[in-house]
Amino acid sequence: MSTLLTGQTDPRDRGRLRPGTEELVPSRYALRIGEIDVLVVSDGVLPLPTAMLAHNADPALRAGWLDDMFLAPDAFDWPLNAVLVRSGEQTILIDAGLGLDPNLALPRAGQLVKRLEAGGIDLTSVTDVVLTHMHMDHIGGLLIDGVKERLRPDLRIHVAAAEVAFWEEPDFSRTSMPTGFPDALRATATRFSEAYRSHLQTFEETFEVAPGVVVHRTGGHTPGHSVVRLASGGERLTFAGDAIFPVGFDQPDWHNGFEHDPEEAARVRIRLLRELAGTREQLVATHLPFPSVGRVAVQGDAFRWVPVFWDY
Repeated sequence: MSTLLTGQTDPRDRGRLRPGTEELVPSRYALRIGEIDVLVVSDGVLPLPTAMLAHNADPALRAGWLDDMFLAPDAFDWPLNAVLVRSGEQTILIDAGLGLDPNLALPRAGQLVKRLEAGGIDLTSVTDVVLTHMHMDHIGGLLIDGVKERLRPDLRIHVAAAEVAFWEEPDFSRTSMPTGFPDALRATATRFSEAYRSHLQTFEETFEVAPGVVVHRTGGHTPGHSVVRLASGGERLTFAGDAIFPVGFDQPDWHNGFEHDPEEAARVRIRLLRELAGTREQLVATHLPFPSVGRVAVQGDAFRWVPVFWDY
């Protein structure tokens, strides 16, 4: 990969694993958007009940979709992806993964920091963090023991003001989560706010983090949920956070269990999918299968996910 990210890695390295790694599958994928370097990093997978994909859908229809996708009927491994971006002199981490909370007992997730290190990426090189929202699978990596001490003292963490305000007194009345998840989400957001309050730089609707890197609040999934748009040299890519899930292309009006305003989340999803189909730009999202890079096409009244051909 070009000049990403620390000077410790061969500029021609496309994310090859270092000798001695125990990983059996790729966990990093590099690409360029004009002059912007992008590295998609897998944080692992999060096993959840399949009802979480569409709690407002007829169970038979949901089961049919899962069967058509050759997926198990009861549990689904949600991919977890984060993105590292280099624009100009700034190195930007978009979302921080789940972390390693032992109470969660999720050993296949929380891999982000380890995988950044395996790619020769020093945490001290990160100048900015952008949070699409403050669910625990997007902030937990910053709460791993020893991580904060390795980050720059002038680190800037960009998050929508509406998101910070929401987590001061969160409302879970319209979500549909397994037992224990609301408490875990609330506790993690509280810990994060206490640990990083002095680093937070909030924005209202739109903020340019670095040249060609702009964060936009969408709302829906959470009140401050945001997407990050990259643009350089006539090329574009959107990191959609949790606005789009795998089932959202075929059934964009199905409600995800983590959505705090399901109807607004569906409107956001449909509007974003239509826009991406029109611009033909690349898309990455937190919970699409790694490396999660592809484009959106319109197919009748629904949409179609078109993964990129891997560039080896």
